[in-house]
Amino acid sequence: MLLGTFALAQPARGQSTPGNTAAGMDQALALLTEARLHFQNVRDYECRLIKRESVNGALLPESVMTMKVRNQPFSVYLRCEGPNDDRGLEVCYVEGQNEGMMRVHPAGMLGILGFWSVDPHDPRAFEKNRHCITEAGLGNLLDKTARYWDMERRLNKTLVHITDDELDGRACTRIETIHPDRNAGCFYGYRCVLWLDKMTHLPVGAETYDWPRRGGPEGGDLLESYRYLDLRCNIGLGDNAFPR
Repeated sequence: MLLGTFALAQPARGQSTPGNTAAGMDQALALLTEARLHFQNVRDYECRLIKRESVNGALLPESVMTMKVRNQPFSVYLRCEGPNDDRGLEVCYVEGQNEGMMRVHPAGMLGILGFWSVDPHDPRAFEKNRHCITEAGLGNLLDKTARYWDMERRLNKTLVHITDDELDGRACTRIETIHPDRNAGCFYGYRCVLWLDKMTHLPVGAETYDWPRRGGPEGGDLLESYRYLDLRCNIGLGDNAFPR
């Protein structure tokens, strides 16, 4: 369980680095390493998470959430603001607490019953989500991206385009990785885009697209899109920020 209207993968501003493999991936990895170094100084953060995901072949409506994360112990709190069917839904997970369960406060009338304990891998948790709550947050996004890019650097089959861009009024570096041959490695998607804020160096957006299908978009169908807006770091989130 990861997370305004926005345009998906519009052409970016600025000059792109050459698409040929090794040099582009080296530059992407350098930018990612810088982002991870800056994230080491982040103890906790709060943001507005906007997500859209394809689940079981269907692209779900956009979700808007308040997200709070503490890195030690790893703790996540999500409160859904939309769509209307999910408004008021709250989900909380604290590593090492509640026997590994997440606490869920349902939307609507079921919310009268308060918080329920639910296994993070319960099938119900994936009815509207591609990922488990234990995979949420900027740290997981950076770590997962690093694992894929290290593999892709060794394979030397990935096309990389790095440009200047703007997202939600923030100056960003946009890194797009494209995998023309899906059989060349264990890639997460055909096309992946990561936006890093030029001031904070932290991620503010990420998208993944499926391999193009006949009659479909040239750049592939959207698999998942996340925006991390109004990010505030090191605000002192304590235990009371993660109801359980």
